[in-house]
Amino acid sequence: MTTYVVFTRERTTDPKEMAIYAEKAHHAGEGHPLTPLAFYGDIQTLEGSPIEGSVILSFPSKEEALAWYNSPLYSEAKEHRLKGAGYRVFMIEGV
Repeated sequence: MTTYVVFTRERTTDPKEMAIYAEKAHHAGEGHPLTPLAFYGDIQTLEGSPIEGSVILSFPSKEEALAWYNSPLYSEAKEHRLKGAGYRVFMIEGV
């Protein structure tokens, strides 16, 4: 079943770390069946606290989403994201 990984960036704390993350995360997607559906586009908060940005990635299955998220290349990139900003990240299966 199609699975989506959703990132919401709450607050950037270190832009230099985020630049490293962006470069490493881009390469971490190579060889994984992911499709970006939304990538830091214009955001209009309708409810709740405003966020700085959001990304929605689509994967053919939960297993493939987790294989990407837990891959060595994304794990290396994630270290920089965790140093550079506060995020909420979740995975949800489609219908």
